[in-house]
Amino acid sequence: MKQYTYEVSLKKIGMVAVDSNSLAAVNSERYKEYIKILYLPKDCSVRVDFSTYFTEFNSLFFISPNQMLSIENVGNDQGYLIYYNRDFYCIQIHDDEVACDGLLFNNIHNIPMTPVPSEESMFIDYLFNEVEKEFGVKDPLQEEMIRTYLKQLLIRATRLWKTEHLGRTTSQKHGEIEVFRQFTQLVEAYYKQKHSVAAYADILAIAPKTLTHKLKKMDLPSPNDIIKNRIILEAKRLLVHTQKTAKEVAYDLGYEDPAYFSRLFTIKTGETPSGYRNKYLNLHPQIR
Repeated sequence: MKQYTYEVSLKKIGMVAVDSNSLAAVNSERYKEYIKILYLPKDCSVRVDFSTYFTEFNSLFFISPNQMLSIENVGNDQGYLIYYNRDFYCIQIHDDEVACDGLLFNNIHNIPMTPVPSEESMFIDYLFNEVEKEFGVKDPLQEEMIRTYLKQLLIRATRLWKTEHLGRTTSQKHGEIEVFRQFTQLVEAYYKQKHSVAAYADILAIAPKTLTHKLKKMDLPSPNDIIKNRIILEAKRLLVHTQKTAKEVAYDLGYEDPAYFSRLFTIKTGETPSGYRNKYLNLHPQIR
């Protein structure tokens, strides 16, 4: 298995060639704690959390540490996995420049991937190749060079994701997009503590109706749906990947009344928490 690692102090970044030989390692717990960028050729299938994605073209995937990743099939060509921790590159710190937090990772649509058009593939290939070369360079500038290529990759990927998944929204004023990006950041940070639109609108210093109107104007889901969908996603993760009871899951997600949470989960998924757990684990027995 071809792999590279750079580590100094608490900062760590690595790269793994993704093919049939490395599949077991990539799907293991080895890289779960890291932020991950996956670059795969066509004819691959990837499961992220509870959705499966098929690559018809070269595609980029962006996986947060709390997300579950399983590459179910790899094509004939080699792919790449870059993994790193926040000490090496923190999205929030570089947010003003990269503007990708809330878009590439834990984005508003919960879509962790974007296809790479053929005219962009050459440049994306170049970036991954340069990162691979830099792992072999031992000088004081190595760390900064790797970080520079990573930043270019995030910037280019952000543009691709916005074009692919936001469509005409990208033509909206920057301020409009900035509001929904900040909102999704806040939801990711506080969904366990804050369940109402008013709570987030207060932090953003705008009226709840204004927040709702801004997202509707961009053809995006309502703020309430975004909050509840994030809560339900985490509930599914806890139900499937831990032994916690439905009551414990409810408490973890900030609900003092487990019965209320159970009703919310049933309305959103069509199944009770225990029913969802049993059905999913029966369909995916390898997770047990």
